This record gives sequence, C-alpha cells and structure tokens, in this order.
Amino acid sequence: MSSLPHIKLASVREISGPLLFVETMPGASFGELVEVTTPTGEERWGQIIDVSEDITLIQVFEGTLDLDVKSTIIRHTGTPIKLRVSMDMLGRTFDGRGNPRDGGPSIIAEDELDVHGKPINPYCRAHPSEFIQTGISVIDGMNTLLRGQKLPIFSGSGLPHRLLAAQIVRQATVLGQAEAFTVILAAMGVTGDEAKFFRDEFERMGVMDRVVVFLNMAEDPALERILTPRLALTAAEYLAFEQDMHVLVVLVDMTYYCEALREVSAARAEVPGRRGFPGYMYTDLATIYERAGKIHGKKGSITQVPILTMPEDDITHPIPDLTAYITEGQLVFDRDLYRRGIYPPINPLPSLSRLMDKGIGGGKTREDHKQLSDQLYYAYAEGRIVREAAMISGEEALTERDRLYLKFVDRFEREFINQAPYENRDIEKTLDIGWNVLSVFPEAELSRIDPDIIKKYYRGSGSKA
Repeated sequence: MSSLPHIKLASVREISGPLLFVETMPGASFGELVEVTTPTGEERWGQIIDVSEDITLIQVFEGTLDLDVKSTIIRHTGTPIKLRVSMDMLGRTFDGRGNPRDGGPSIIAEDELDVHGKPINPYCRAHPSEFIQTGISVIDGMNTLLRGQKLPIFSGSGLPHRLLAAQIVRQATVLGQAEAFTVILAAMGVTGDEAKFFRDEFERMGVMDRVVVFLNMAEDPALERILTPRLALTAAEYLAFEQDMHVLVVLVDMTYYCEALREVSAARAEVPGRRGFPGYMYTDLATIYERAGKIHGKKGSITQVPILTMPEDDITHPIPDLTAYITEGQLVFDRDLYRRGIYPPINPLPSLSRLMDKGIGGGKTREDHKQLSDQLYYAYAEGRIVREAAMISGEEALTERDRLYLKFVDRFEREFINQAPYENRDIEKTLDIGWNVLSVFPEAELSRIDPDIIKKYYRGSGSKA
C-alpha cells in the first residue's frame, strides 16, 4: 500500500462521531478499505460506506478523536475489507478486525476473502434435511435444529443463553456421523467475564482445536461490532465450502450489533425507523443470516445460531421481530421458567423450527417424533391455561380432566424441559421422556397420535406417575 498516492483531506465538510464527511474523492468506491494517517503519524483504518456526487462518507474504526482535518491523510487501498484465511485459524482468537487477539503470530494466509461474502445462488442452495442432535430435549424433541439452518435464541438480560450456547457447541452432532462440528464464535460487545467464560468452556470441553473465535469487547469501537459477524461468516464460508467442513456459527449478542448500527445511522443523520433503528436494518440483518446454508455439490455446511437479548423481554421489539422474519424459527427463553429453576428456560409454545418436519421421522429420528411433538404442544398449552385458571379460582374448582393437565404441565417442565447443563440426552431418550410424561393421561386423551403409534409406544395411564 505504500506505493499508493496520499490524498489530503483538505475539504472535510464535517466530522460526526466515527464518520468523516468529505468531498467526493476520485476513484473511491463503496466498501473500499481506506488507511487514515493522523497528524501524529498514527495509522487507522476506515471504510467507505457511501459515495455520491458531492460526498464520500468514511467510517473510521478507531474513531475520529484527535483528527485534524487539515493534516489528516488517507490512502486508497483499492480493495474491499478482506480476511486472511487458512486452516491455521483453528484454535485461534481474533479481534473485530481479524487481527490475532491471543498473542500468537499472524496466520499464513492461503487466501484473502471479501468479508461481505458472495450471495448463494438460490438455485444452488440445498434444502436442510439432516437432524442435528443437540442433546437438549426441548430443542431436539420440539424445535429441531437441522444442518444448514439458521435458528436464533431469543433471550433476556440475565438469562443463561451463554450457558446454552456452550452446551450446544459441546454436544451438537449429526446422527450416524462421527465428524464433529467446527465452531466459529462471534462475540460482540461482550465483557471480560463473558469472554473468559467462553474461553474456559472451550478449553474444558477440549474443543479449542476446532474453534475459531472473533471477539469484540464492550470497550472496543462500535464499528468493529458491525464487522465482527462478517469476519466470522467469511471464515465459516472458507472452512465449509473450500475445506468441506460442517461449521456451526454462534453469533452473540446480535442486540449489541444492532445498537452499533443505530449509532452509525444516527451519526449519518439518517431518518430513523422503529425505536430509532435504521430503516434498512432488515436488509442488513439478512446479509448476515442468509449466509447460512448448504450448496449442491459441496460437502460442507454452515449452521447458524444467532443469540440476542430482547430489550425488556419484548419479543415485538424490532431486533427479535425482524430476526424472526428472516430466520427459520426461534427458541424463546421464558423468565418465569428461569425463576422456577428450569434449565434451559425455553418455552416451547412461542418457539418454532420451521424446518423441523424435514429432518425428523422414520429413518432420521423415530417414526413417532412428529405426532408425539404435536401432542406435547397441545397438552402443554392446555396445561398452562389450566394453571392460570387454578391461580385465580383455586384447584378446588378444577374438573378431573383439568387436574390431569395440571399434573402434566408440572411433570413436563420438571422432567422434559429441565435438564442439567452437562446432561446430553440422545433423541431416543428425549422421545421416551415425552411418552413418560404423557402417561398421566388416559389413551383417549391422546387425540393427535395415530392408534398404531399409541399401541407401540404408550406406557399406560398413570405409569411412573
């Protein structure tokens, strides 16, 4: 880059937060990486995020503090932001700009890839159909995750989403295949304690040699937060589609990512959308979530588990709302379950896996999986209604049928949903537990299951009650 000409920014019109508003620069292009040299000789990096006839807009990753517009110099690189990739990335930790953060040397690159990736041709996309066993009953039994799917976790402040993420990383396998997932973690806006938690968990699990971590700390520039998930997904695409690996990408916390988008949008003086977030946030999130999937003719795959904390536990907030439109379902944490000591506190009623039917059934999980799941959903929904009624009018006013549903809802939460953070249940055990909790009902109450399936798996009313 040293041979590139220096261009003096003598006509900066405005500096706003991390942004430089300058007159149009000849040869500038959208997404181009720019080197910024401060009056003291410090080098910073920026990206061109808007080009018009009058204005070129540059976002500076380290901020614009101490920049003197009369003596600040930028240097064109002529290229978009790229990530240096190779198999040496495995076991390493990088910052929000792709530089090593673990004290190790820079990797020897086999290639340099544009961090914005290349859209997958819809014709080339393979439909997810392979069941991923997480070992977590409420996911495997009722909201199944498939290879190549994007299934977010909607959590809340103080809820154990990072513990669940670590458990999924530790236990996720595809039935009948010994090959473990390669894991890429993109942590955005996390504290030192959270970063230490993930590092310690990966080391304790003994999986660090197949993990790549991109870490953006809370004190790091907000603009790096926007870049971090794109770096992670670029690495995932290299490992999946160039090295034929099955990659599980965990993005945490997407709420901090969206808040960084709002900060940059406000600095650009854009017209705000819902709750101050930019109107293009849906499109921006789609450029991240749609990078999951499988490609015909490629062995590898990218499965995505984004995690976000819902502000004030509001599932209608723009971040979870838009995420739910783009992704193929959601796992929703419930604070009431958490208060009652249920782990993981996932409420199956608002949760959903839109691709579940494609990955379950005979030859994949078990023939009774779908119907059992439907019956559990119905019984749990009825049981919650009965529980609320009992809180108002008392259990004395309940019918005998109501009492069965009240008994079921308690057993379902304590035996099916609840499990230890290091308990790994195979799908057979999960389905057997489901039948066991249904045993509180007489056979006639199981209206959503075929008689032949009932005959084969039903344990009888009251067994093990």
